[in-house]
Amino acid sequence: MPSTRTWFITGASRGLGRAFAEAALDAGDRVVAAARNVDPLAGLAEKYPQALLPLTLDVSDRGAVFEAVDRAAAAFDGLDIVVNNAGGMLYGMVEEATEKQIRDHLDVNFFGAVWVSQAVLPHLRARGSGRLLQVTSMGSGGGMATVGFYGAGKAALDSVSEALAMEVEQFGVKVTIVQMGGYSTGLFTAGTTQTAPGPAYAELRARMEAMWGDETGPEASTAAPAIMKLVALPDPPQRLILGDKSFDYVLEMDQARAEQYRASESLSRMAPG
Repeated sequence: MPSTRTWFITGASRGLGRAFAEAALDAGDRVVAAARNVDPLAGLAEKYPQALLPLTLDVSDRGAVFEAVDRAAAAFDGLDIVVNNAGGMLYGMVEEATEKQIRDHLDVNFFGAVWVSQAVLPHLRARGSGRLLQVTSMGSGGGMATVGFYGAGKAALDSVSEALAMEVEQFGVKVTIVQMGGYSTGLFTAGTTQTAPGPAYAELRARMEAMWGDETGPEASTAAPAIMKLVALPDPPQRLILGDKSFDYVLEMDQARAEQYRASESLSRMAPG
């Protein structure tokens, strides 16, 4: 990988994407910052006029993704690090969500990441190296009420990315699934679509809202140092839980799931296969 690396970051106008872009620029790298609205990047573009390329992009548009990636690679003579960060939240119960809400959500959170992965791989493969960071969630290992479709999209991306890692390792491309903890990114405000609340779920909704609380989590910038260290590793992990509290919580969830399996082990072993 060259000393001055080129990043392609989706969802780069705010939150984690913006934090990763700023960290890369501060390190002397070049960044293609893709977002639906690049206006918030104006100040950053003035600060780094030669190193930052803001690029308007809707990742749910597959054709636009391929065009944007080709333009990015041409602008900086290739790509080195790709961060699939664009995403949003669909908040509400499974029964409440409309077909359009579900499809729109997965078009960005899952299919958008797939389109970007497909578009960048020929460039990374030609280079014989590269890093692909798939930003998912600490909660992608299981579903939870009110955020079921968010977890579903992230879980699907987890699974596809594991397959992708096996497929592209032979070309020198490393894939890391970055399972993010709860950072202050605006995901639950500007990035959220809400279902129409159904009265049947009023009690559960109130319990879930009380559980989520009002805490916004650490600033997105606090996650950037770990990402910078991750992309510098010669042999990066295939999965990374990002956040100290999140790490402990995921281990607890995995242990609880293992105990659930053990509780019904005799039933499982009744069937051959």
